[in-house]
Amino acid sequence: MEALEATWGLLRLLLAAAFLALGLYCCYVKYVHLKSDHIPGPPRASFFLGHLPVVWRMYKKKELAYDLFLRWAEEYGPIVRVNIFHRIAVLILSPEGVKEYLMLPQYPKDRIVYRDFKNMFGVRFLGNGLVTDLDYNHWHKQRKVMDPAFSRSYLIGLMETFNDKAEELMKVLEEKADGETEVDMMNMLKRVTLDIIAKVAFGLELNTLNDDLAPFPHAMSRIAQGMVEVRKPLFKYIPGNRKVVKEIQESLRLVRHTGKECIEQRCKAIQNGEETPLDILTQILKNAAQEGDCDYESMLDNFITFFFAGHDTTANQLTFAIMELGRQPEVMAKLLAEVDAVVGVKRDISYEDLGNLQYLSQVLKEVLRLYPPVPGTVRWTGKEGVVEGVRIPAGTTVVFNTYIMGRMEKFFKDPLIFDPDRFGKDQPKPYYCYFPFSLGPRSCIGQIFSQMEAKVVMAKFLQRFEFQLVPPQSFKVVDMGTLRPLDGLVCRLRPRNPLAFED
Repeated sequence: MEALEATWGLLRLLLAAAFLALGLYCCYVKYVHLKSDHIPGPPRASFFLGHLPVVWRMYKKKELAYDLFLRWAEEYGPIVRVNIFHRIAVLILSPEGVKEYLMLPQYPKDRIVYRDFKNMFGVRFLGNGLVTDLDYNHWHKQRKVMDPAFSRSYLIGLMETFNDKAEELMKVLEEKADGETEVDMMNMLKRVTLDIIAKVAFGLELNTLNDDLAPFPHAMSRIAQGMVEVRKPLFKYIPGNRKVVKEIQESLRLVRHTGKECIEQRCKAIQNGEETPLDILTQILKNAAQEGDCDYESMLDNFITFFFAGHDTTANQLTFAIMELGRQPEVMAKLLAEVDAVVGVKRDISYEDLGNLQYLSQVLKEVLRLYPPVPGTVRWTGKEGVVEGVRIPAGTTVVFNTYIMGRMEKFFKDPLIFDPDRFGKDQPKPYYCYFPFSLGPRSCIGQIFSQMEAKVVMAKFLQRFEFQLVPPQSFKVVDMGTLRPLDGLVCRLRPRNPLAFED
């Protein structure tokens, strides 16, 4: 009897503690609401969940939440409050706000948002690399070491590799270009960009284009899936998800192990005075030695960052480009005329050719306006600020989204029309409303690299092939860590002309 009473006493105590915790949490949520409800935004769907049920319905219907936020911006203005549990995020869709928060180093990245990308399901992912490093001084030291390897003058020397790897893709596609075979272009583009980043950055020959069993494409696919699943708080605890979680963990370990071996071997070769490839890794290691900053763990983190972001984003941009060109015959005709005039039947595209492919540049920029693979970035307000007359409290997550701003009528006329001419030389520049590579000191280090690569691959593809999109394709966009077409991209190819291309 005494034991039973003791048990009931303990249960009552636990229930009282639970009710007290719930009451305190309710008070805190109410405090957050009072602190932020002056910021415009739609009514909350739930006191506790905030706007999460509305966003979740979009996800379940395989619709992009950013399109919902775009509608909110049109209704409530350029500053929009979003509540989820006890947290608020403020969408800032104002050039004034973009300039304030992204161009100055005093606003750090949000530690909670980037926490899941440092370690994913208990395995180190991006760690303390350039994307996730929250300490500005440490980040600046890393960036100083990395910058020379991504300068335009250095990247020009990589044109031969860009051409060779793109040529390997053309040969694979030639075998499928019979007008009947359905080609998974998104898969092909991910493989070639993976081969390119491996070779030009780290001297690795992955050969994923010619090896369907190569482990890296599958590993990258699983890591991309992990970037989505890790945002779900309970995902890893559900028994049915254990296999997926294990595959994500193994994929991360594979890439990190490869990077560790690559860096160690290259360091040893440099120390022994051996001849080393003139790639980005060699340049970074030599710069680090000169700066006295050989932080190998950070280098490994950046190996993963370059490997993942360096292939996925460019492949997605190219996929969207082919998708749009397949629906825009007038744009396609104009672009083909430029490629024929500048490239002709040459096998190798020169750096000077890239500069002359002006309309192709405009097409790729327009693709990034409508379909930026990385749609935005996040900062943390250490102090109170005012944007568009709205007070932004200290300690607030502020979100900047180039996908949404790129589709707003106030910044781009007829925003849903694919019009590369809006990026012509005589057109006004879209200041602080177009930032597919972010802006300010923490803008993407690889943007010149990716656009050189994209132009080489795209020019060769248009030089060699005619293509048709295979129906049905919804042309919807999905967020899988980066934005990509929901249905992928399937095409039928034909050789464009019978001319033999020069060696």
